[in-house]
Amino acid sequence: MTRASLAPPYRLLFCDLRSDQLLDVLPVSGVSLDDYIGKTGRLTGTVPIPNRKIADRARRALVPGRTGVWVERGRDIWWGGILWTLSLGSDQRGFLGAQVQCGGWESYLYRRLLYDTQVAVQVDQLDIARGLIDYVQNTPGGDIGITYDPLTSGVLRDRTYLRYDLPAVGDLLDDLAAVEGGFEWRIASFRDTDGRRVKRLQLGYPKITTGATDIVLDHPGAVLSYTWPTDATQKANAWQSRGATVNSNQAADSYPLTSELLVDDVDVAAGWPRLDGTSDYTTVERQDTLNAHARADWSTARNPVVIPEVEVLLGGQITPALLGATVRLRIRDLWHPDVLDARYRVVGMSITPPERGRPETAKLYLEVP
Repeated sequence: MTRASLAPPYRLLFCDLRSDQLLDVLPVSGVSLDDYIGKTGRLTGTVPIPNRKIADRARRALVPGRTGVWVERGRDIWWGGILWTLSLGSDQRGFLGAQVQCGGWESYLYRRLLYDTQVAVQVDQLDIARGLIDYVQNTPGGDIGITYDPLTSGVLRDRTYLRYDLPAVGDLLDDLAAVEGGFEWRIASFRDTDGRRVKRLQLGYPKITTGATDIVLDHPGAVLSYTWPTDATQKANAWQSRGATVNSNQAADSYPLTSELLVDDVDVAAGWPRLDGTSDYTTVERQDTLNAHARADWSTARNPVVIPEVEVLLGGQITPALLGATVRLRIRDLWHPDVLDARYRVVGMSITPPERGRPETAKLYLEVP
């Protein structure tokens, strides 16, 4: 018996997005799903249409923009999101299949715009984030059942979001989280102790962390393969950000607000060439807020980005609940003859369910904690 046949079965539950009422459970092949901290996850797959009965069921259940999708592994919820794209196709032999593309629950927040000005004065940044979620869900038809915890950060912010800018709520959350001293956010999917499916806004200050002990991953061993890219294309040791165009004198030329110019003199003295970077925050009108954005972006850009990717077998401690957890990675090979032994935080996971003898695996995306 293969390891794939021993894995708990996967099911895709198709539900009404607003009420979460179950519409149907349909077979899906070629499933691929991923989830991240700081990025919207995605699910793709194909619903085979072998007969008229399945076609009728699929037509009722698969409504892009209106259908919610939950992925069950055994009795556990491993992913949740919204069906956004349905593509019906027929091959040369006449076999029909409905390809589905779904985005995590976060994708809904990028489809919702702010039509009413919101003002926060010395409010905890996590309360501002929850207020944006409340704004989304308090509008008619806007409640998709996102819940949250009362965690606070102790960091107070002043924010004015103008209705004239028509910003997407997801973008506002990203900008609020990305400022110096910010936080991380995602919407987690799971089943609570009462068996109910839950969409929970997960906020982490300064980062989302889970688990009390490290999970040890060895190569050779539990790690089947790994990729270790080092990317300096986005490195910058000098930085300036641009904000909104502020001009009270209509007769004068208009220029955007700019942050202080930040230069890492130590980096240049150490031999690095001067590498410039910039970012735009077209709705930011306060100098201190723009400076905080610039410092956060500059801090991220100064060191080449390294995001290792390791492939492991699923099961045991390797589940989607690992997002935010710390793993201890140990690698011995030609590149690491003295053994790499370091701790990393899991910031993303891409899952490949078992199919036709293929083992159940996951790719973990890591960052230095």
